[in-house]
Amino acid sequence: MTGYLEALKEGLTGDPRTPLVFLCNFEVEQHWARGFPGLPAAPFSLTGSLVTRMEELGALLAGPDDHLVVQHPLDPEYLGYVRSLGMPPPTVLVADGGEAGAPTAARALESPRLLARLRELGAAGARLVPMGLSAHEVRLSEAAGLPVATPDLATVVAVNSKIYSRRLVEQAGLRAVPGWCCETVPELVELLGRIGPDCSPEAPVVVKDAYGVSGKGLVVVDAPRKAERIVRQVERAAQRRGDDRLHVVVETWLPKRADLNYQLTVLRDGGVRLDFVKEALTVGGVHAGHLSPPELTAGQLGEVENAAAVVGKQLHADGFHGIAGVDGLVTREGTVHPVLEINARFNMSTYQGRVLETAGAGLPASLAGMQPLRLDRPLPFAELRAALGPLLEIDPVRGGVVVTCFGTVNTMAGHGSPFEGRLYTIALGPDRDAVTALAARARGALDAHLTERTTR
Repeated sequence: MTGYLEALKEGLTGDPRTPLVFLCNFEVEQHWARGFPGLPAAPFSLTGSLVTRMEELGALLAGPDDHLVVQHPLDPEYLGYVRSLGMPPPTVLVADGGEAGAPTAARALESPRLLARLRELGAAGARLVPMGLSAHEVRLSEAAGLPVATPDLATVVAVNSKIYSRRLVEQAGLRAVPGWCCETVPELVELLGRIGPDCSPEAPVVVKDAYGVSGKGLVVVDAPRKAERIVRQVERAAQRRGDDRLHVVVETWLPKRADLNYQLTVLRDGGVRLDFVKEALTVGGVHAGHLSPPELTAGQLGEVENAAAVVGKQLHADGFHGIAGVDGLVTREGTVHPVLEINARFNMSTYQGRVLETAGAGLPASLAGMQPLRLDRPLPFAELRAALGPLLEIDPVRGGVVVTCFGTVNTMAGHGSPFEGRLYTIALGPDRDAVTALAARARGALDAHLTERTTR
């Protein structure tokens, strides 16, 4: 077991030897939003096939004494590759009951043999660790007698609100992005009536749902008419509901040099550990990867370290323990705003810790990301491995590339041709330039292979 995994277990359970049952429910944030009205928008679901197959990322985090619950078996050749990296994978348990498209925990509840196995694991001292806790995982925990290693659901939901984050920052005296919290429609109407006339492309504000995710529930207001339109929309929605509750934050849009993401672990005794700090890469407000180390001065890094300690202390006071991810930013002028929002769940970079410690031992830089693939037929792992060739051989000095999720490559096969695939990788190397070059070489090798493949 790696030191990273031991530390994670200690933070979650108090004992680094606790066997864990991982369930990587990437769709969890949409469940937290229920009951907290935000901006009117079309229904949005994260429970697509591609998102579900991302649960395979847990195979690179969980250890050989742990278990991973997934909806689809993992590719045997990919599991062999994971072993070749020096990371024995966990035992994989398949939740194949219930309806396809349902959350993994819901399908597990309809899988009798899996439930029986989970009861055995619970009786032996194992704990359930979802990426984030929702009502589905609570029901699974109760049905299986498998206690969760997270705080209770009410605490998790409360901490994940962007309103909670803003108020923590303001009360703690950390540098906040200028903004406001609105918990009723009249509050937002009054605010936009006051600041909306001054909104312009040079001085925009952004309205964010307290439980928005992946760029959804976020509107940039760069003209008075946009503010007026939002007012009309929320008033009509409130009239239809017969309820004027609203959960949004409004913030000044800051020109930024970099987005930051850092992870802290809040121990059960109140101790706080800063696990890492990375640059978060986004496209259109949607997560696109992580780059490490971040380009921060000693002073800027010190601000992040101080914020992590302050946030962790308050989280513990509010009943939280375990893993939390924090988003921040650095403006073009170099000012650090260390807390934009707090995510009381695992983050994409959480799943990279064991890889960095094992395959990336001694390599200080990394670049994690996703490459979209356009495929006319399934791509076997052996073919993918051959296409990337020597790039998958991790040199202790020059580095290399690790495939972190293969299941998403062929998930959409059978749903028309061509179909969309996604390959998740992490480049490891001596510095930022090196990992950027490695990632580019991997993209080029795959593109060349797929182009040749289509002509066969």
